Amino acid sequence: MSKLVIYEERCKSCGYCVHSCPRQALSFSDRINEKGYPAVQVDRTRCITCGICYNVCPDYVFEIHEEEGIS
Repeated sequence: MSKLVIYEERCKSCGYCVHSCPRQALSFSDRINEKGYPAVQVDRTRCITCGICYNVCPDYVFEIHEEEGIS
C-alpha cells in the first residue's frame, strides 16, 4: 500500500497538483507555510496515490512511500 507524503515547506502554491488531481484529493489549506504560501493538503479518503501530483510538481513537494503490511 502506498502513502502520499507532503512537504508543505516546499510548496509555492502554483496549483499544478490541485488542478491535475483526477480525484480532486488536493486543495489549499488555511495553513501558511514558512515561505508565506497556503500549503497544499490531501484528502486521504479520495487519494489513490496515482502519482500525478508527484510528476507535475516543480518543487518536489510530494513523495510516495510504500507502507509495509502487518504480517
